Amino acid sequence: MKIVLVGAGSREFGPATIRDLLLSDPLCDNGIEIALVDTDPSGLPRTHAYAESVAARLQRPATISHTTHLSTALPNADAVIVAIEINRYFYWAQDFHVPRAFGFRQIYGENGGPGGLFHALRNMGPTVDIARAMEVHCPDAWLINYTNPLTKLCEAATRLTDIRVVGLCHGVFHGIEQMARILELPPDRLDARASGLNHFTWFDTVTDHETGEDLYPRLRERERAADWLHDWDEIALSRILFRVFGRFPSPGANHIGEYIRWAGDFLASSAIQFFYDPAEGHPWETGEVPTWIYNLGDHPTDTPLFPERRRGRARDTREEREAARAAGVDQPSGSSQADVSPESGPSTPLTPSGELAIPLLEGVLCGEERYLDAVNVPNAGNVPGLARCAVVEVPATVDESGLHPFTMDPLPEAILALLRTQTSINRLLVDAFRDRSRHTLLQALLLDPTTESYRQAVGLVNEMCRLQEDVLPRLDR
Repeated sequence: MKIVLVGAGSREFGPATIRDLLLSDPLCDNGIEIALVDTDPSGLPRTHAYAESVAARLQRPATISHTTHLSTALPNADAVIVAIEINRYFYWAQDFHVPRAFGFRQIYGENGGPGGLFHALRNMGPTVDIARAMEVHCPDAWLINYTNPLTKLCEAATRLTDIRVVGLCHGVFHGIEQMARILELPPDRLDARASGLNHFTWFDTVTDHETGEDLYPRLRERERAADWLHDWDEIALSRILFRVFGRFPSPGANHIGEYIRWAGDFLASSAIQFFYDPAEGHPWETGEVPTWIYNLGDHPTDTPLFPERRRGRARDTREEREAARAAGVDQPSGSSQADVSPESGPSTPLTPSGELAIPLLEGVLCGEERYLDAVNVPNAGNVPGLARCAVVEVPATVDESGLHPFTMDPLPEAILALLRTQTSINRLLVDAFRDRSRHTLLQALLLDPTTESYRQAVGLVNEMCRLQEDVLPRLDR
């Protein structure tokens, strides 16, 4: 079995995925080869050392290699797992703030809205290049994408290449955990199945694993009784959407709100995300990337008045800190880079990350039967009412015959209307990338719910293409 990890030098994705692969008996039973790839060579030796230490500790017959050349790693690969980003926090600060400077009511800037368009365009070229290299060197391999904006990148790879592409995200688990808290039940008691788009999914059914009870009636009752201010930044928007549209959404306000014009009323923390004083210069001019706060609940209560080593770095999110701790990675507070080091000793636990790449690979490569809560694949009627071939998120099973996405019941028309706008934007964005067309990109932006005027949209496109010209595809027409 040969698995290639692209973006392996990262402190989060590399160690966590290595650990997941080596903990899998089906993948390792006959030996496993793991090829680590990153365009930045600085983190690869540390990741390589970590992989060898975990393999030795688990007594796995593993062959580990690393390279900066994708073509060297791809031949004979069974799967390629991708998690890449270009100067993440530096460009994210632009995605978040430049649209706001032009008057866009954008509450976030990662996956949807105007910021999400440019984030996608930066990662679209590298993602499609990886898929095209796979067409040459390992055309039968699976491309498993973790990179955001996940839906947009998967749609580009599936439309522009012949590689089998699956996007994986743990966002649906956040929705399950939120509903479980409201119901005061353990999350594993909930059998909850959602459909829609990544970071904009809606639970069709919520039942009790043990009793088979339909939990939606109780969820509605308990949501009405819950304190409005509890976990406001995470679930207040979800609660309003649940009341109005009848289905509980996932994963939380930051992501869902990117696709909704009026979401700002339900996210108190948007003003502090990458907060800085503009009178002292913009981060992309000064090089001093400000703190990135996911939401108010993520801000550490023991932040010192004068944080050391703060300049030029972004604080890690709660999710990243937890992932790094689980991976056995030393992650100093406030650092956006941390060394990947071998396990400190035999008492340090090796635990799986919970990501879905391993059960997927155990199914399609080893014939194991697995259930996956969410896969992102081209729509083949799996979400009725959305365009065929648009990338959608649904549950699935895997076994020796392949991947089997569920065909879900139709969502209510009001929800489909919200989703259709986004599928059209995604399609136009891929068209803009394929045709190198600034005109088509402008069409996509004018469809976005946060756009108020033509002049505003043209100004943003021109400014972002100027600021990010070194990392965006060239858009001529």
